[in-house]
Parts: sequence; C-alpha cells; structure tokens
Amino acid sequence: MKPVGKKVVAHNKRAAHEYELLDRFEAGLALQGTEIKAIRNHQVNLQRSYVKPLNGELWLFDAHIAEYKHGNRDNHDPVRPRKLLLHRREINRIIAHLEQKGLTLVPTMLYLKDGRAKIEIALARGKKLHDKRQTIAKRDSERQLERALREKYR
Repeated sequence: MKPVGKKVVAHNKRAAHEYELLDRFEAGLALQGTEIKAIRNHQVNLQRSYVKPLNGELWLFDAHIAEYKHGNRDNHDPVRPRKLLLHRREINRIIAHLEQKGLTLVPTMLYLKDGRAKIEIALARGKKLHDKRQTIAKRDSERQLERALREKYR
C-alpha cells in the first residue's frame, strides 16, 4: 500500500528571499537508480538550483541529491541535470512566460506525493535590495505582533 499525502523533503528558502514568486507549477522528476532512496532520506539541497529550458523541455540544474550511502559503484552523479516532467501545454506556457524580460524559473520545494518525487517550480522576478529589506521588516513586525498576542492571552 502506497503512502498517501504530501511529505516535504526540501525547501528553497533562498528563492522566496531573492525572488518575487509569481506562478507555481508541480512537476515530476526523471530520476535514475538510487536517487529516490536518497530523496526519501532527505539528502537533497535546492539552494543553488535553477530550471532552464533546453530543446523544448525543462531541466533542473545544480540540485544536489546526495549519493545513496548503501548504493553500489553505479550510484548517480549528485548534481547531474534532471529532466522535469510536465504536460506539453504547461511547458509551452512556461517557456512563453520566460521570454518576458526579467522572469526566471526557480525550484521552491521538493516533496513526495503518493510515493512519487515532485518538485514545485515557480516563475519568479528578481527582487531589488529595498524589496528584500521591506520583506524582512514585514516578517519581523508580524513576528512581534504574534509574540505580543501570545503574551497577552497567556
């Protein structure tokens, strides 16, 4: 029996900090060998990864999926490019958006959904320095407000 639901394996917090996330998509990953076992062990890092179109397909670059420690000599390359699995109309729509000035594709989260590895990618626009400061200030004020409310109702 397959596990049901969504289990988050890795977040890319840096993407939310450095980019304004506009539209999100769920994509499958074309994995090989022991990569799924490493993903299930949470041995994934998305911090420096990015998505780029090549020959009408979307590819994930620089995502680090560690070698499976119980694997054999045929273990996978940890930072190899991985093909993203989406419907053709979604790929065409994403590529059309990427042709706009200043938009890029960043992976935001890797998770297991019904036992299969999925990655959430987002169309994003880079933030300016003042936007980053504004986001940090807003988050800090929300934290202080939550803290004050918690103290008041104790």
